[in-house]
Amino acid sequence: MREAIGIIELSSIASGFKTADAMLKSGDVELLLSRTICSGKYMVLVTGETGAIERAVGAGRDTADYALIDDFIIPNVHEKVIPAIRGMSSVRETEALGILESFTVAALIEAADACVKTADVDLIEIRLAMALGGKAFATMCGSLDDVNSAIEAGAAIIAEKGLLVNKIVIPNPREEVYREIL
Repeated sequence: MREAIGIIELSSIASGFKTADAMLKSGDVELLLSRTICSGKYMVLVTGETGAIERAVGAGRDTADYALIDDFIIPNVHEKVIPAIRGMSSVRETEALGILESFTVAALIEAADACVKTADVDLIEIRLAMALGGKAFATMCGSLDDVNSAIEAGAAIIAEKGLLVNKIVIPNPREEVYREIL
């Protein structure tokens, strides 16, 4: 059972490998992603029970030193977040499309979790910094009211960190636009 997720985002690829190793050695966690991302950054994303994730992210912070860009722990991560990261979400008919964009991967994942915990939206995808200049974005759909509420909740988290690039809600998106996202 996936109870929590934690991420370390680094400015150094070499530090990324060392940090991933330290996080995995810290306890019983599952590696979701460990890879380079655009602009020469590296990210390590793990899942497991909350205590194990706390130890892993702590070990990651200690190992990352000056290369640490951002990190987080989300206890009780929403069940829609991991499939959206993996690009395996299922979505329903929609009356609105929301897009949330961040300068960092960590801030975006944290915000996406808040979005689905705030309103009845489906995460279409969480795209993480590949071919995006190091940025990340999430797409979601649902009723216009729910998408507006979700986008505002997520944007507030990213803006608090000073990392918000943009937030958009498109009512009744044209089929061609929606098809490009899927």
